[in-house]
Amino acid sequence: MKLLLVIVFLVLSFSSCITKQEVDLVVHNATIYTLDEENNKFDAMAISDGIIVAIGKENQILNKYKGKENVDAEQHIIYPGFIDAHCHFLGYGLSLQQVNLIDATSFDDVIAKCKEFDKHKNPQWIMGRGWDNMKWKDTKFPTREKLDFAFPTKPVLIRRIDGHAAIANKVALDLANITTDTQVKGGHLVMKNGELTGVLVDNAVNLILDIMPKPSLSNKKEALLSAQRNCFEVGLTTVDDAGLSKSEVQLIDKLQTTRELKMRVYAMLTDSEENFAYYLDTLEEPYITDKLTVCSFKFYGDGALGSRGACLLKNYEDKTSQGSLLSDTSYFQKYAKLLYDKGFQMCTHSIGDSTTRFILKTYGDVLKTTNDRRWRIEHAQLVDSSDVKLFKKYSIVPSVQPTHAISDMNWVLLRLGKKRLRFGYAYKDLLRQNGWMPLGTDFPIEGINPLMTFYTAVARKNKEGLPKNGFQIENALSRLEALKGMTIWAALANFEETQKGSLEIGKVADFVFLNMNLLTVEENKLPKARVTATYINGEQVF
Repeated sequence: MKLLLVIVFLVLSFSSCITKQEVDLVVHNATIYTLDEENNKFDAMAISDGIIVAIGKENQILNKYKGKENVDAEQHIIYPGFIDAHCHFLGYGLSLQQVNLIDATSFDDVIAKCKEFDKHKNPQWIMGRGWDNMKWKDTKFPTREKLDFAFPTKPVLIRRIDGHAAIANKVALDLANITTDTQVKGGHLVMKNGELTGVLVDNAVNLILDIMPKPSLSNKKEALLSAQRNCFEVGLTTVDDAGLSKSEVQLIDKLQTTRELKMRVYAMLTDSEENFAYYLDTLEEPYITDKLTVCSFKFYGDGALGSRGACLLKNYEDKTSQGSLLSDTSYFQKYAKLLYDKGFQMCTHSIGDSTTRFILKTYGDVLKTTNDRRWRIEHAQLVDSSDVKLFKKYSIVPSVQPTHAISDMNWVLLRLGKKRLRFGYAYKDLLRQNGWMPLGTDFPIEGINPLMTFYTAVARKNKEGLPKNGFQIENALSRLEALKGMTIWAALANFEETQKGSLEIGKVADFVFLNMNLLTVEENKLPKARVTATYINGEQVF
C-alpha cells in the first residue's frame, strides 16, 4: 500500500512538472534584442492578451509555456516595434490621394504629373506635394506661368517637399482673393516686377488652404487605413502625429475602438482655439487609451531652411533675410505658461537658430530647472553652440529626424555657409545633453521607413553611400543609440516608456522581425535591411 502511494505521488509530481502554462503566442528560435536597461538578448518569449508574460532562453520558455500559436523565428532578429517620434500620419495618408511630386525631376515634370493626375482623377482642385527645386538642374523657385497655361480654368496648389512653400495658379489666387496688396503675418507672397509669382511661403499658404474643399470623413478614414498598411510594412507600431484637430483625434479613437486602426498613435494637437477650449478647458487633463495618447500640443516656431522661412540669428548666405517667427513672441509665452499649469506637453517646430534660442528660453522661463515635463523642440536643425546647454539645463527634449540631414546636405551650405553649418544637424551634441533623444522621419516630407532613419543616423550617408566619409560624421550616432532613438527613447519622449519601447515582461508585445542584424551587419548592407514581419499586441499585422 505504501509503495502504491509513493508511485501515485511521483506520477502526480511528474505530471505537474510537465504541465505547461497556455498562452496566446510563443515566439522562439530568435535573437531578441530587448533594449531593456541591461540591453539583454534572449531566444524566446511568451505572450498573452497582447502582453509579454515571459522572455528568456529557448528551453526555459518552451519548457514552461505552450502557445495557442507557436512561431519559429528561424533565427531572425527581433527588435521592439519601431516608433516614429515625429511624423504626419494622417497627412501622409491624405497625400496618397493627391499628386505625388517627390520624384519630379524638373518643373516641366511637375506639370506633366499634374496633367496625368487630372486626366485620371478629374478632381475639383489639383492638390499635390513633394517638389524640390534644390534637386533640379535649375534650382530657382518656379513660378506660376506654366501652371496658368496648363490649367487655365481649374485651381491648382502644389506644395514644396517641406510643406512650408507652395505654388498656386491664377485661378487659385483669384478664388482666395489674393492680390499684390495682400498682407500676411508669419509668411509672405513672392513678387517679381510687382506681380504675383504664385509662390507662397509659410502662413501665406493658408490663404488658399482655407478656401479649398476639406477632406471628408471618408477621405480621412481611407487615408488613415492606407497609411497604416504602408507603415506596418516598414515596422512602425507607434506614430507621433504632429498636428491634429479634435475631430481627427476623435476619428482615430473611433477607428481604434472598432479595431480597424491598430496603429498606436501619440497625437500632438494643433494649436487651435478649438483644441485649447476642448482639451484644456473641458477635459482639463490628457486623454489616454491603450492605443492613443493625447497630452501634447504642437506649435510652429518658424518655417524651413529650404524655403528660407527658418528664423536665423543672421542673414541667409544666399539672401538678405533672416526669416521670421510665425507668431508673436507673446503667443508662445502665453501658452507655455498655460500648458505648464494644465500639465500638458509643449512641442514646438523650430528649425533656425534664432527660433530655437527663443523657444528654449521661453520654455526655461516656465520650467525653471531640471524637470520631467519632457517639453520638446521638434527638428532642432540649427542650434547656436551657446544654446545647446539649455537642453540639459531645463531637461528639454530635442526631437530630430536624421534623414533631414542627408536630404539637405547638398544645398544647405548655400543657405548657411560653412561656419554656421558646423552647428547644423548636430545630433551627437544634442544627445549628450540629456543622454537620450527620440528619432523620427517627419514623413511625408521624408520617406516613412525607420530603417533609413537608422542608416542616416549612424552612417550620415545617402543610399548610394555618399559622401564617402559621411556628412559631418562627428555627429553620427552609435548603432545602439540610433536603435534606442526609434524605440525606448521615443517611448520616453511620449511618456510611454512603461508600456512600450522595449521587450520586457508586462509591456505590450509590439515587435518586428528583420532580415539582418542592424547592430552588427556591415554598414554598406544597411540600406538593404527590411522588415519581414510586424506584430502589435502579439498579433501579426504584416
